[in-house]
Amino acid sequence: MKKHNISVGILSLLLSLTACNSSFLDVPLQGKPTADTDPNFAQNLVVGVYNSLMLGEAFGAEGDVHGIAFVSATNILSDDADKGSTASDQAGTVGVLDEFTHTPTNLFVQALWSGYYNGIAKVNQSLVAISNSTLDEATKARLSAEVRFIRGYYYFNLVRWFGGVPKILRVPKDAADANNDPVFQTRASAEEIYQVIIDDLQNGVNILPLRSQTQAGRISKGTAQALLAKVYMYRKEWQKAYDLSKEVINSGQYDLLADYSTIWRQVGDNSREAILEVQTGQFNNSDFGISNYSMFQGPRVGGKGGWTDLGWGFCNPTTTLANSYEAGDLRKNATIIFIDNSGTYKGTVLFDGFRVPSADSVENLRYNYKAYHSENKNVESWLGNRDRKQKNVHLLRFAEVLLIHAEAANELGKSGEALTPLNRVRQRAGLKAATSTAQTALREAIWQERHVELAMEHDRFFDLVRQGRAAETLQKTGKKFVKGTHELLPIPALQIALSGGKLIQNSGY
Repeated sequence: MKKHNISVGILSLLLSLTACNSSFLDVPLQGKPTADTDPNFAQNLVVGVYNSLMLGEAFGAEGDVHGIAFVSATNILSDDADKGSTASDQAGTVGVLDEFTHTPTNLFVQALWSGYYNGIAKVNQSLVAISNSTLDEATKARLSAEVRFIRGYYYFNLVRWFGGVPKILRVPKDAADANNDPVFQTRASAEEIYQVIIDDLQNGVNILPLRSQTQAGRISKGTAQALLAKVYMYRKEWQKAYDLSKEVINSGQYDLLADYSTIWRQVGDNSREAILEVQTGQFNNSDFGISNYSMFQGPRVGGKGGWTDLGWGFCNPTTTLANSYEAGDLRKNATIIFIDNSGTYKGTVLFDGFRVPSADSVENLRYNYKAYHSENKNVESWLGNRDRKQKNVHLLRFAEVLLIHAEAANELGKSGEALTPLNRVRQRAGLKAATSTAQTALREAIWQERHVELAMEHDRFFDLVRQGRAAETLQKTGKKFVKGTHELLPIPALQIALSGGKLIQNSGY
């Protein structure tokens, strides 16, 4: 796995974007599009904001939004997955996150900060361009609501990783503005960031059309309602979480897919269960997906070898996760690729017919099935670029809305009502209906259901922190998790240096 030692901090990023922004917004440039010369200028910037969701440069200048740094700081940080691959590969970046021995100089932590603030800067730029455009007012409002939703999503991840962070809601006027306004160099409180998130998402709820009235993959009213319900769940504002999730459930816009295993196959992209997905496709006759998302997690050759492997072997589902499923749970084999270790050498045949050899030729014993994308062109789209496979990443789906509603109902004392959405999820998994209505027992049942239903979907670590069980759960797995410190990542050391020490480090780092 190649390394590229490039890091970009938020301040330098802002300066470069400021230089670009001030020119294209304020000064007519020869030969370059502006809001005055190109009627599609604002719309193109909005597309650029959507494309920022695909940022996956953990070793690159733009940073990482949903690439391998994201996978590391979500799945591998939790009890869902181990680092995997070989013991030495990326031990200093991914391995230390897996063990909770990371420091403020961790390259992947820096990449996440850069990637998310890069995306936020694109949102802020596009909002100015939309405002200055000649588009009609309804279109301006819709486009602004879409990009503000994405900004709210970015801040939701930032506040869950870092706590309070700089609250940057505008484009700096120039370099002096970026250097002198404290808003660019100091942390707002977590409460202030949550208010930004709520404002941006509520704007989407108020403005955006229903899913059936917009294009596949675009942010809709239901997307905003669902994520806002989730935000309120994190804040324990149960009535609001209950009301919003109920509106999504009753909207008629979403439903569960009958077959859980198809959700992560290309046939399941933008299905009726999908609420928020990172869209991938083709560009310039090549695959256009998140850099190395599938490759990073693909089965890796080892031992005797003798086959063309599918990736680098990171993010291996843990024994803990494998043991978390009830007997007969259909989700287990849809989530985990189990490598044949029976001694019979029959191998493991995947849904597209690809046979992964037995354990003597494979590096690890389990892989993430939800990250797998077929290289059989008759099964899924693939033009030969292994690094940019057309793998949509599913960030929010209807099953989670059902579980948000169940949890909110239970916390509001409506435990009988909570069973209905919970059991819809269990029924699809082939399991018996839950029956207990005791609030504590039902809460545990809903949390367990979230674990297995959403396993390897990048939310488990955040869930454990939200539930106050991170230390208890992760220490049991042997991780060196320190309560009171590791609920958050460190503020990157580079950012603190660029701020002249004005950014304050999280406790314990």
